[in-house]
Amino acid sequence: MVAAADIEGLAEHAQRWTWLAGKMQQMMMEFMAKEATDGIVLGPDPLGLVETWSKMATAAMTDPARLVQLQADYWRDAMTLWQAFATPGEVQPPQLPADKRFKGQAWSEMPAFDFLKSSYLLASQYILQLVGGLDGLEDKERNKAMFYTRQFIDALSPSNYLLTNPEVLKATVESKGENLLKGTQHLLDDLQRGRMTMTDEKAFEVGRNVAVTPGKVVFENRMFQLIQYSPSTANVYETPLLIFPPWINKFYILDLTPEKSFIRWAVAQGLTVFVVSWKNADASIADATTATYIEEGFITAIDAVLKGLGIKSTHVIGYCVAGTTLAMTLAFMAARGEAEKVKTATFFTAQVDFSECGDLGVFVDEDHLKAVKELSEGKGYLDGRYMATTFNMLRANDLIWNYVVNNYLLGKDYFPFDLLYWNSDATNVPAKWHAEYLEGLYRDNRMIQPGAIVIDGTPIDLTKVDTPVYIQGGKEDHIAPARSSYKLTQHFAGPVRFVLAGSGHIAGVVNPPDAKKYQHWTNDTLPARFEDFAATATEHPGSWWPDWIAWLTAQSGKEVPARTPGKGAKGGTLKVIEDAPGRYVRERVG
Repeated sequence: MVAAADIEGLAEHAQRWTWLAGKMQQMMMEFMAKEATDGIVLGPDPLGLVETWSKMATAAMTDPARLVQLQADYWRDAMTLWQAFATPGEVQPPQLPADKRFKGQAWSEMPAFDFLKSSYLLASQYILQLVGGLDGLEDKERNKAMFYTRQFIDALSPSNYLLTNPEVLKATVESKGENLLKGTQHLLDDLQRGRMTMTDEKAFEVGRNVAVTPGKVVFENRMFQLIQYSPSTANVYETPLLIFPPWINKFYILDLTPEKSFIRWAVAQGLTVFVVSWKNADASIADATTATYIEEGFITAIDAVLKGLGIKSTHVIGYCVAGTTLAMTLAFMAARGEAEKVKTATFFTAQVDFSECGDLGVFVDEDHLKAVKELSEGKGYLDGRYMATTFNMLRANDLIWNYVVNNYLLGKDYFPFDLLYWNSDATNVPAKWHAEYLEGLYRDNRMIQPGAIVIDGTPIDLTKVDTPVYIQGGKEDHIAPARSSYKLTQHFAGPVRFVLAGSGHIAGVVNPPDAKKYQHWTNDTLPARFEDFAATATEHPGSWWPDWIAWLTAQSGKEVPARTPGKGAKGGTLKVIEDAPGRYVRERVG
C-alpha cells in the first residue's frame, strides 16, 4: 500500500514536471513568434553529404568479404560486451579507448550507463575502421568520408542527450528541472545571436582586461590600423618587430591577459613592437583580394614602419593565413629587388604547400565553394560566424558538443575564459579573398608552383626568397598540421630554423615561459620529411619563445634609446591617432 506522503510527493513531482514542460513550450513559442516577424535566414547546405554517403556505399560493396568480416568481428565483440555486462567478473570485455566525454564516475559506476557508453565506443570504433579502409576512394574522398563519419558519430554520443547521460539526469533530479529551463534559455539566446556561447562574454572587454598592453595607433588605412607599443626597457634593439596576425581572427590572441601576452613579453625583451590590427570586413573592403592584402596591407605596413623609424629593415611575423600571405609578400619583394626591407621572417603555424592540409581540405569542393559564394552574395564578405562554425567542426567534441551538454542540458553558468572570449569574437572576411584562398591554395595548391600566382604583374616564386626564416609548427595543430607547416622548410632558399611546439594552433603559439607548459623540439638538420625531423629532434621542456628570441636578437643590430610611439624619424608617417588597441579590433559580428 502506498503511503499518503508518497502519493503527495508523486503529485508534487507531476505538478512540477507539468509546469516545466509548459514553461519550456512557452519559451520556444515566444522565440518562434519573434523570429517569424524578424525572419530566420537558413543558408545552403555545403556539405554534399548525399554524394559522400553514396560513394562510401559503392566503395564498401567493392569488397563485400571485408564488410562481412568486419560485421562478424563487431557482433563477436558486441556479444562479449553483453556477456561481460550480464555476468560481471566472469568475462573480460573488449578493450576500448579512453574518452574524456565519459570521465564522470556515473558512466562507470552505474552498470546500465557503463554498457551504453561501451556499446557506443565499440560501434564507433568499427564504423571508423570500416570507412577508413574503404578501397575505391581517392584520398580526398576518403578524408571527406572520415570527417563526416566522425561528425555523425560524435553527434550520436549518449553524452549529448538528456535521457542517456547520467550526469544530466542527476542534475535534473537535484535541481527539479531548473537546469533544463536555464539550458533552454541559453539555447534560445544562442539561436538569436547566431552562434554558440562558450564563455561569460560580459567578463571581458577589449582594452579593459584583454588587449591591454600600452601603445598607440600610429597609422591606418581602409585595411588595417598599425599599433606601436610603448617600450618597457630603457634601450631597444635597432631592428623592430612587425607582427601580421590573421585577419580571420582578432589580433589580441597575441595580447590576451598580461601573463599570456606574447606582445607584452616581446616588448619586455627589448624589441620595438608593431602589430597590424585588420579591418573587420564590410562593404568598404568588399573588393579586397590577396593582392590587396599584400600591397595595401603588408607592403604598406612595412614601409610605414621603415619610414616612420628611419631604418632600412624590420623583423616580421606572419600567423596562420597571414603567414601564408607573408611568404607571398617576401617572394613579391624579392622579385622587385626589395628583399632587404625584411631582416628576418617568422612563421606561426603557416602553410604554403596544401597537399596535406588536414581536415580543412574537406571544405574545398565545388558544393562548398558554391555555397560560400551564395552566403556572401550581395554583401561582398562572408559572415565570420560561418567560418567560426567551420573551425569548431574540426574539434566538434571540444568546441560544439561539450557546450551542448554544459550549456543546454546541464544549464551551467558560463565560465569566464579569455581564450574562449577571443574565439567567439568572430571576424568577417572579404568574399573575393576567401574564394581566391580556397580555390587557388587549398584546391589547386598553386603557391608552390613558380609563377602560378601573379601579384600586380609579378610572378610569385618562393624559391627566390633568401631571407632568414624561423618556422614554428604545432604538434597537435588541427588547422595547419605540423607536417604541413614543416613543408615551408623545403621552399625557401635562405637559412631556415624549424621548431616543433607542443599543443596546437593556439596553445602551441601562446605559451609563455613562466607558464612552464608544453615542450618543444629542435633539430640541427632539416630533412625533407617531417617524420625524419621528428624522429631525430631533441626535446626541450617549456616554451619555445626563448629559443626564438635568442635567434632573433642575434640578428637585431645594436641597442638604441627606446622609441616612443608616434615619435619617429623626422618626416615619418607615424602619428598618434588613438590609444591601443584602436577602433578596428572593437568591431564585433552579431
